[in-house]
Order: sequence, then structure tokens, then C-alpha cells
Amino acid sequence: MKLALRVVAFLVLIAVAAGLVFYKRPLWVADKQLRFHLWRAGVKSEYVEAGGYRLHYFEASPADGGGTPLVLVHGLGARGENWSAMMPALAASGFHVYVPDLLGYGRSQKPNVDYSISLEEQTVAQFMQAVHVPRADVGGWSMGGWVAMKLTLDHPEMVDRLVIYDSAGTYFPATFGPELFMPTNVAELNKLHAMLSPKPFDVPEFAAKDAVRRLEANAWVVRRSMAAMTSGRDLLDFRLYQISQPMLIVWGAQDELIPLSVGETIHKSVPHSVLDIVEGCGHLAPSECAAPVTEGTVEFLRAEPPMQGGERTFPYVAVKN
Repeated sequence: MKLALRVVAFLVLIAVAAGLVFYKRPLWVADKQLRFHLWRAGVKSEYVEAGGYRLHYFEASPADGGGTPLVLVHGLGARGENWSAMMPALAASGFHVYVPDLLGYGRSQKPNVDYSISLEEQTVAQFMQAVHVPRADVGGWSMGGWVAMKLTLDHPEMVDRLVIYDSAGTYFPATFGPELFMPTNVAELNKLHAMLSPKPFDVPEFAAKDAVRRLEANAWVVRRSMAAMTSGRDLLDFRLYQISQPMLIVWGAQDELIPLSVGETIHKSVPHSVLDIVEGCGHLAPSECAAPVTEGTVEFLRAEPPMQGGERTFPYVAVKN
């Protein structure tokens, strides 16, 4: 009887401790769960030295370890985990997927540098060299799309096909300021989330406060990235016509952060590009609408001969729990 009571007491203690950890650091717990899910799906978490800095990256490949090289670049304030909804599916479709954390983001090194688009482009090029991928299909989301387009223009020999998702990189009259990406309280966090998604959901206050703490810890990097981007020196408006690679432009129809009109302008600037519009989705289309986005991406990257021009519309597909 005493042994049973001790076991029960021990289990209660463990439950209380776990609950306290979850309450104090819910994002840490969520990260552990997400990374376990990726590991079970065959996605490896690795580190590599590139350009003198230590970079973290994810790698996923078909069962035989081969596959067409595909490098995916995340956006401002993000990290490799943001591609988690697409990585396993892309690997299952025959791609050898590499997803680096850009310099200053995720688990990569955070040196005292300017975090410009040019620097992050150089980081991706050096990363590809470090993992022995001299040429690949390249995709980029938001700021990552800007990086991917600049890499394609500056190093065309490194890019086979290009895919951008709700991408920055050209001028448009923004309805927000840099402070949007550096929330200091729950109200500002909710404002950011409302700009990113047409279907914002209520986050418990304890989790929202933890998210604000995490964002504040890396705000100095985001601040430097934003300062470099808004300077205008890396804008691509007058260079886009030089892109000769097959190009897919994917956009959430309800994107309020970077509106669909921006994607349409890029599409006109690169006449051979294909424009995919995903209905019911906003700026987070590759995560919130991963099924149609992945479907369109795979069709484009697998097409022989490569797709040339035109638009496609994908309906919203609700995520099944």
C-alpha cells in the first residue's frame, strides 16, 4: 500500500512539474513536440560551418537518400521549422530538401552584422557549397523569396528552378511599419498575427506572453534586417526581367501583409513565370494551406518541359485534425 501511494505521489509530482514547465515555457514544449514529429517523419536536424559561421539546417530526402536537391529559405523573424508542414511531403515526392536557418535566426549563429538581404543571399550560397549542393531548385518565403530571387539573379548557375511564396523584394506602399515585426506586448502580437493570417485564432495569454518574450530576444536581428530592407538598396524591381529560370509564384489570395497585387506585378515582370493563387489563405500559405501549396509546387518542379506562363487557382483546403 505504501509503495502504491509513493508511486501515485511521484506521478502527481511529475504531472505538476510538467504542467508548470508548459505554463512557464509553452513554446519550448511546442518546439520539442514539433521537432519530435519531424524526426519521426525522417527529417534530420544538422549543423554545418558555412562562411565562417555555424548554421543549423533541416534535411529530408526520399527513402533511398537521393532526390532532386531543393533548398527552402524562410522569412523575416522565422526559422527552418516554419517549413515543417511541407518538408516531409516534398521528400516523399522525390526531393532532397535542405532548409537552413538563416544567419541570425533559429539555431544558427547570431554575429554582430547588418543582416542585409545581400548577406543572407551570401549565407545561402555558402550553405549550398558547405553541404555539397552546387545547384538546386530554390524556394523562398516572404523575405526568403527576396533572398532566393537575388540568389537566382546574382548566381544563376546555382539555381535550376525558382519558387517564391508571398515574397518581398519589390517596392509596394506598405500599410505597416517595422515595429509590426517586433511586438512588445500581447496586443501588438495579436495585430501581427491578424496581418499574417485571415483566420487568426485566440492564443492563451500565457502562451502569447511567451511568444512576445521569444520575439523580443531576437528583436535586434529583426531590427537590422528591417533597416537593411527598407533602405531600398537590394530591391529587385528593375532586375526581375533578367530571371531566365522556370519560376513559380505562389500567393495567398487574402495576404494582407504583402498583397496579391505584388505577386501579380512580379508575374508581369517575369512573363514566363507561373502564378498560383491559393484561395482562403494569407501570408502563411505554406503552413496554413500546405496541401494545395505543396501540390502546386511539386507539379511545377516536376513538369517536363517546364511550365511557361499562366495562372492557376487552388481552393482552400481545411486542415484535418
